[in-house]
Amino acid sequence: MRVARGRAVARDFARLRLEFGTEALSLDVADLELGARWVSIAFKDENHGAFSRVELTALAEGPEGPQGTSLSERAFGHGRFTWLGRLPAGTTSLRLTPMLGEPALSITEFTVTVRSRLALVGRAALRRPVLTAQALFWRSVGKRVRSQHRLARALVPPGLTAYDTWVRHFDTLSEADRARIEAEVAQWRDTALISVVMPVYNPEPKVLEEALRSVQEQLYPHWELCIADDASTDPAVPRVLARAAAADPRIRVERRPENGHIAAATNTALTLAHGAYVAFMDHDDVLPAHALYEVAKAIRREPDLDLIYSDEDKIDADGRRFEPHFKGDWNPELLYGQNYLNHLTVVRRSLIEAVGGLRPGFEGSQDHDLLLRLSDHLEPRRVRHLPVILYHWRTAIGSGTFSDAFLARAEAARLRALEELVARRGWPHRVERGPLGFNRLVRALPDPAPRVSVIIPTRDRAELLRVVLDGLLRGTDYPDIEVVVVDNGSTEPSALGLLEAAAADPRVRVLSRPGPFNFSALSNDGAAAASGPLLLFLNNDIEVREPGWLGEMASIAVEPAVGAVGAKLSYPDGTLQHGGVVLGVGGVAGHSHPDIGPDDPGYFGRMVIAQEVSAVTGACLMTRREVFESAGRFDAEHLAVAFNDIDLCLRVRRAGYSVIWTPHAALTHHESKSRGKEDTPEKRARFEAEVATMTERWGPELRNDPYYNPNLARAKALFRLW
Repeated sequence: MRVARGRAVARDFARLRLEFGTEALSLDVADLELGARWVSIAFKDENHGAFSRVELTALAEGPEGPQGTSLSERAFGHGRFTWLGRLPAGTTSLRLTPMLGEPALSITEFTVTVRSRLALVGRAALRRPVLTAQALFWRSVGKRVRSQHRLARALVPPGLTAYDTWVRHFDTLSEADRARIEAEVAQWRDTALISVVMPVYNPEPKVLEEALRSVQEQLYPHWELCIADDASTDPAVPRVLARAAAADPRIRVERRPENGHIAAATNTALTLAHGAYVAFMDHDDVLPAHALYEVAKAIRREPDLDLIYSDEDKIDADGRRFEPHFKGDWNPELLYGQNYLNHLTVVRRSLIEAVGGLRPGFEGSQDHDLLLRLSDHLEPRRVRHLPVILYHWRTAIGSGTFSDAFLARAEAARLRALEELVARRGWPHRVERGPLGFNRLVRALPDPAPRVSVIIPTRDRAELLRVVLDGLLRGTDYPDIEVVVVDNGSTEPSALGLLEAAAADPRVRVLSRPGPFNFSALSNDGAAAASGPLLLFLNNDIEVREPGWLGEMASIAVEPAVGAVGAKLSYPDGTLQHGGVVLGVGGVAGHSHPDIGPDDPGYFGRMVIAQEVSAVTGACLMTRREVFESAGRFDAEHLAVAFNDIDLCLRVRRAGYSVIWTPHAALTHHESKSRGKEDTPEKRARFEAEVATMTERWGPELRNDPYYNPNLARAKALFRLW
């Protein structure tokens, strides 16, 4: 490690190569007196990409022992990262923690440079003069924390502005990258043979040649390309294939006597495969040079993997890359609705053979059907998502892409594939066409339907409570509802009158719980007084929009593998308020797709399809009583107001349950109208303490939301690069 002050090197240690496994590594910097100083920390993560696979934390001694502060680094391309800011007072060490699931890591060129405050102010003034002026003002009136925050924001350099710029910085292999990969592979002794299977039917010869060449140029050499020519009528196609097979013994071609379409042709290609793993590739698409290397590296790390899939983008006739799809980790609920895995997908060959390969008759959705059948046998721990673009999907018109030719049939086949999954598993559910043609799984409620106890903490604001009670008791068609209103010391006559009137309904109970607002304690008390096996925690500023919302949530919550369910919440103007929670956004967590319009389907349709998420908001959260109790209920001691819902969901997931968000339970949320904003010193201090609790308790999880993507920006969960 090197520590410098400005341009002059103060101490020059031997350049340090940090090699460590899944455990954290701490660097002792106590004698460097870095606390309360502005520094830049730079390092190189040899895992090439747009995001660092380690969490950088500053540890400082506090009254209750070491306190950690996460340092959010900024990527600059080719594995280089920098953090610039003021270290906490009393900083004694810097800790590097691998992201969840990461194996041994290698960090090089780790440098800490002490920066002059005057020089930083000058740099900030050039970049963002308004923020810099605000920083100087707050400094002049003694508000140092506000000043430091604004100065740090002003120092952030302008971001990249286009996907092609991102590709150039973060997804273009240098000659050094290629040499490193080739040297690494040369040292491997146990290498997996990967069979790339390619059905071919009348592609444009030029794009077919490009597809073949992209396989031949793979930096990982242990592959075979198994091609089935599905009786192409263009005589140029068999000539191209024959030349390729003659030039490379790893390429094998079989010509089918008659056209059988994509499923039959793929199965023919599968009969040529000898590899333990099969990679699926269309006849006009392109693999980047490191695609099979990344797959093989994952298999070496985890030999038990059954399925590996990657991120992807599209490529046009001119070779321009666009519309990247940065995916989340394994998400069976999302897979019911759409084939979000798509490309590149690699599967253990024996597993494909066990389910009978692809099925003719499902053309256009044959891959989705295969994945749904495979999902009957997959264990989540044996599925790995690689957050790297490893496939370029050609969209040029006239290329003969199979999926472009059968859109109407594809939708019907997708629906039938899910219907057959439901039948195989013996579920009483039904399948219907959802928004944009995606599948929707409509679960059946048990008979009789279990009681749902709705717990509503409230104080005054009768106009809000009246709306939510009316929606529950008269606007919801669920057959067995109990409402537990937990009154946190209402004093307004209108509220007291409403509570008295509501209590006359046998379905409503009112608990008196005066005192300081503590959402966790109020909710816990309400749950203890409730009688139903299903608990729904609901804010008093929720408005019911349609009668079937509660049945949708309950039908999911009763499933044994499900631990919590959340709904789609929108503001009164129709913009989205809650589409699930993404960890790490804004520091701890934030809502997915905030403020998108009512007709916006979200990133690749995510906001119109039910899916697993890391957490859902406590403004509308349903769980089974047994799950709630076993998870330890809400944390009333450390998380009285903020993040108690996130904490509960994370404990539920740690216990092995899934958390599901559904867009088919849609409500309106008049957020924060009853409690107000964090606008007093006391509220801000409480909020900061709750942030500290979450970062200390869930630091690694907050760094790596499995249902987001580490390449995407985390200022807000907008599913964008910046």
